[in-house]
Amino acid sequence: MRLRRTHRLRTTRSHRSSRTGRSGWIDAIWSFATGVFGAGAALVPFSGSGISTRQVLVASLALLWSLRLGLHITARTAHGGDDPRYKQLREDWGQAFNSRLFWFLQIQALAALALGLSIMLAAHNPTPALNSSDWLGVTVLIVAVAGETIADRQLSAFRSDPQNRGRVCEVGLWGISRHPNYFFEWMGWLAYAIIAIDPFGAYPWGWIALAGPLLMYWLLVHASGIPPLEAHMVRSRGKAFRDYQHRVNAFWPCPQHVAKASVDGDTR
Repeated sequence: MRLRRTHRLRTTRSHRSSRTGRSGWIDAIWSFATGVFGAGAALVPFSGSGISTRQVLVASLALLWSLRLGLHITARTAHGGDDPRYKQLREDWGQAFNSRLFWFLQIQALAALALGLSIMLAAHNPTPALNSSDWLGVTVLIVAVAGETIADRQLSAFRSDPQNRGRVCEVGLWGISRHPNYFFEWMGWLAYAIIAIDPFGAYPWGWIALAGPLLMYWLLVHASGIPPLEAHMVRSRGKAFRDYQHRVNAFWPCPQHVAKASVDGDTR
């Protein structure tokens, strides 16, 4: 039954994208679905002791992330057109876009399962009481959500000014990272690994939660995040964006002029 629901969700996302011409709806639905799936996995009772405080805490964190990101993408897609990454993929894939998009959705579904596993492992850390690792994880996720929100608002404000049309945003956080929203997104997934891992070895399964931030880093920096978006920006902004690439690191925040960054995010 769960597989059927997952298939229907993928089909709905694909049909909505084809109907509206705005593939950004894919990310909005994925954000909501991943958060709900992760929260559900966190609240599954594995023992006869009922639902723990840690499970409720981790489920709340997953829903907080999901609600913030999903609503942001929904508003952006409804008012601002298609995501530049998908515009670039439409150009690159041509007439094969719809079929390749379908397989792209399958990869996203698998990614949601892996990310949900990280949430579940964090929630089911058997340590009896909340400890410093839990509160560190909570702090990291709150900082990540706040940082991503600030970055999104700075970019939105920049784009809303007609005088900035055709220019590259370097205000605020965008002056120390070309993709601060991606950095904070990755940082949020690191929080679950922090909660899951027991440094004293009492919960060896917790180390598997590192799959979440590792997968998210790969997706953002090497797959569906930075590469197609920067290819679009180079085409649309030209020399201005290439100069920006040389001044500001792609992913890891650092002061300008300190390091030259490649398109894939590695400092050289």
